[in-house]
Amino acid sequence: MPDIGSTLREARMRARIDISEVEARTKIRAKYLRAIENEEWDLLPGPVYIKSFLRTYGDYLGLDSRLLVDEFKRRYEGPTDHEARPMTSIGRERERERERTRGPAGPVLPPWAIIGVVLVAVVVVLYVIGSSSGGGSKPNPTSASANGRHRHTRTTTHPSVTLPAKPAPPAKARLQLVPTGTVYVCVEDRAGRKLIPGVIYTTAQTIPAVSAPQLFLTLGNASVRMTVNGKPYSVAPSATAIGLKVTPSGVSSLAPGRAPTCA
Repeated sequence: MPDIGSTLREARMRARIDISEVEARTKIRAKYLRAIENEEWDLLPGPVYIKSFLRTYGDYLGLDSRLLVDEFKRRYEGPTDHEARPMTSIGRERERERERTRGPAGPVLPPWAIIGVVLVAVVVVLYVIGSSSGGGSKPNPTSASANGRHRHTRTTTHPSVTLPAKPAPPAKARLQLVPTGTVYVCVEDRAGRKLIPGVIYTTAQTIPAVSAPQLFLTLGNASVRMTVNGKPYSVAPSATAIGLKVTPSGVSSLAPGRAPTCA
């Protein structure tokens, strides 16, 4: 495939479209569009933004944006650490971990010693039971009454107390994001369905609320206010894309490489 930038530039020039018109229609700044056409990737915010820009720019020009994104991944994104590690080395590390956690083997008793210990224990138990039954005192029939009157114990019954049942936790997490600046948002559910398919929002736009049992979220930066089922959560600033997992019980960070890309 030819260079990504030259492919986009030639398609724009064939359509006789000025770069300012592309900026107005795609909401991508002109300096980013020129950087893409010149393949000056270091002038762009990051890989997540680059793939979103390629998808938006390619779709606007009528190109196959999926091929553009795949070509960018092939040329400029290397394999993750997990993919680069051979499976054999992983197996050896797990075997060494099991050897470290396995304690030293204790002494093994022979079968006849175990049987002897059991028999001694049975004899001791029988002796204790026999001693208790033979040496006990019989109850005194006169102790049950005093001056011809039997003692009665008063029993007090307390009404049972029913505790209120705890409300069941919600089955779905409802995510609401409010942009406080320009921010890229990608949200997928557990099945990989794109609920927000990689869109750049500004403070003048409204991000739609989404809900599912589990939500996987990628933010280009921390310029959002986030609530889950009405409870606010803070987003820590980061120099790279932010990956989060959202469930009805709360929000947790995703490991590098696990965040969705909406590609």
